Amino acid sequence: MSRPYTIAQLAAAAGVHIETIRYYQRLRLVNEPSRPLGGIRRYCEADADRLRFIKRAQAMGFTLVEVGSLLNLQARRSCHATRELAATKLRLVDARIRELRDLRKELAGLIADCDANTQDAKCPVIQRLAS
Repeated sequence: MSRPYTIAQLAAAAGVHIETIRYYQRLRLVNEPSRPLGGIRRYCEADADRLRFIKRAQAMGFTLVEVGSLLNLQARRSCHATRELAATKLRLVDARIRELRDLRKELAGLIADCDANTQDAKCPVIQRLAS
């Protein structure tokens, strides 16, 4: 059995800040253990695992609301519903990639226009932003 953590030890073990833990507790993503009379709250390894799960999900682009859904699905062991949530996220990522490719093409064109521009007073980037 692992030893109990203080909140500072939990934060270090999970690679997050103490305030992050408190924020997640306010959002009910992480449970706040009861405080024994005259003592301090103690956390367990499962709490560190949960925090790492949250951070990995965020790194994959899931919002905290979506993370809450994933945590609920994890408890129910529902792969089909989890797959649907991941598929929705993938569609959003694909749409964002398309938007970023379009933006990249536009910026590259504007930079090329600037490189070809001989009149400093008429900057293609500024003109595009102003229109």
